[in-house]
Amino acid sequence: MKRTHDVIVIGAGSAGLTVAGGCAQFGLKVALIEKGPMGGDCLNTGCVPSKALITAARRAQEMRESAKYGIADVEPEIDFEAVHDHVQSAIASIAVDDSQERFEEEFGVEVIRGAAKMIDGSTIEVNGQTLKAPRICLALGSKPFIPPVEGIEDVPYLTNESIFELAERPDHLAIMGGGPIGMEMAQSFRRLGSKVTVFERHTVFGKDDPDAVAIVRQKLLDEGVVMHEHSDVVRVSSKDGQVTVETGDGETVTASHLLVATGRTCDFTGFGLENAGIKWDRKGIEVDARRRTANKKVYAIGDCRVGPRFTHVSGYEGSLVILQIALGLPSKADYTALPWVTYCDPELAHVGMTESDARKKYGDKVEITKMGFDENDRARAENDAEGFLKIIRKGKKVLGATAVGPHAGELLLPWSLAITGKASPFAIGGAIVPYPTRSDISKQAGFAIWEPTIFGGLPKRWARFRARFLL
Repeated sequence: MKRTHDVIVIGAGSAGLTVAGGCAQFGLKVALIEKGPMGGDCLNTGCVPSKALITAARRAQEMRESAKYGIADVEPEIDFEAVHDHVQSAIASIAVDDSQERFEEEFGVEVIRGAAKMIDGSTIEVNGQTLKAPRICLALGSKPFIPPVEGIEDVPYLTNESIFELAERPDHLAIMGGGPIGMEMAQSFRRLGSKVTVFERHTVFGKDDPDAVAIVRQKLLDEGVVMHEHSDVVRVSSKDGQVTVETGDGETVTASHLLVATGRTCDFTGFGLENAGIKWDRKGIEVDARRRTANKKVYAIGDCRVGPRFTHVSGYEGSLVILQIALGLPSKADYTALPWVTYCDPELAHVGMTESDARKKYGDKVEITKMGFDENDRARAENDAEGFLKIIRKGKKVLGATAVGPHAGELLLPWSLAITGKASPFAIGGAIVPYPTRSDISKQAGFAIWEPTIFGGLPKRWARFRARFLL
């Protein structure tokens, strides 16, 4: 069979849309196959709706915490149906960018709606139609992991795929999982008036910097989120519209709703990956640094492959695959400066290595530069100075950065550039930064790293020499 396309992309989430649109812009004939809604998890059940909900919740909390600015605290009236409409409106406003019409009309991509199956490493069947291309890109996504807890299949539970459909506020939301999704939803629903209880088998925010976690954790506790850490859920049951959660240490909590936020998994049974010699397990498809599967003609990017699962990573990997397919450039993924943010309030943000990761690799050679927002004039003027910026380094080499505070994620960019060698702490410390801004904390940190050198013995001797003989 002759080729029908230059490249076939399966999955129209962030990863697949990037590859399909980019290859089409290079003039390639592209088929994009999607069985579900365009935009994938990020648009429909992930990043977009969660940030819209977080914003509504933050507005409510601001009304409760205005007294420190001389404005009376007010308990807001929550119209949860209107909150739901706000979330759906956010999805609809961005859906235009990911729409089938746009990719067909603007980019010339052939979009096919249906379930695909691999016949071999270059052949796809969809809707009874056979397509063939020399390169195939899999962007199949992942799905919520449902742990094997007794009774879980017999109770109504929510995941990120269904929680944003709620038009009525939960009276009491029980959450299994204290990772980013679980904790963002915990704070948001608490702020919107729900009682919230979190169950986490280890510690909440387990992958993040403990110093930063302590600040966010305390904020959630102060707002009334109940946390059961080091607590295994062993059984769930339902009766009279209520869900009861039981833990291994004998605790029992009854709630109106249960959210399962225990991570992601993959299941490609029936898709035909074995027909192309491609290996996978529940962690995802095995790929090399160029995002190629065991079948080198087939790429796997985004959540469906083994590796970090973030929307920005999906887009990044998509761009690498475009360079390889369209231009033949053997681009490899580099996660040295990988950023991630948990959008609680305050935000918890990282790029590159955490302090713990760095000390495991470099031991006592690791140095820390830490600047608190209590030294930042904008934060002090806003009477919201809790949090800090921590720079992890080996000598002058930046290994990572952690920030916790309002809009902490916005502070990562210069340190991402520093980690990859495209900027330096010296350059960051010498930049002209508008005053007063929170970003000035990066300038302070950059200067602090170089301060011992700038005001060291040799510069001091030179300054004294000039003062004596040249001035």
